[in-house]
Amino acid sequence: MKRAITAPPTLAPTALAELKAWLGISTTRDDAELTGLIRTALELCEGFIGAMPLASDCEEVLPATGEWQALATRPVQAITGVLAIATNGTRTAISASDYEIDIDAEGTGRLRLARPIDQTRLAVRFTAGMAESWDTLPDAIQQGLVRWAAHQHRMRDSDKSIAGPPASVAALWRPWRRMRIA
Repeated sequence: MKRAITAPPTLAPTALAELKAWLGISTTRDDAELTGLIRTALELCEGFIGAMPLASDCEEVLPATGEWQALATRPVQAITGVLAIATNGTRTAISASDYEIDIDAEGTGRLRLARPIDQTRLAVRFTAGMAESWDTLPDAIQQGLVRWAAHQHRMRDSDKSIAGPPASVAALWRPWRRMRIA
């Protein structure tokens, strides 16, 4: 799976305000750095819970096949387009009648071609995310994002690193974590 975020989520000013309040920062000097830490926390949250927290426009590249294929990103809200990718990299839109899509109740998006095409890869465009905005995220997800970003800010000059989120963040996110049985 090769995913690109074509339109990242817009962070509400309340996200930065909550982080600054948590850290006790009242100046605007570090706003860019703190916003970057929130964006990083969003990515790490997705890796931990297996779902994109805030809605973003994305694109994944899949093989062109008539078999059902699942998008790796979830929860998918809408599949907005499919493009065939030629070997030279040029892209051509595929008619909606040439493919089938399905989005299940858990937000897994699936696609298959209805008829064969000459190209071997597809670019699938879609919107995915648990919530449309910061203010509609579940409180525990928000609080975990703030705590993770604050932890990263405090540890910025330290040589200590941790492999996963701090225990307090993991406890907040655990109820949303998607587990897979292999």
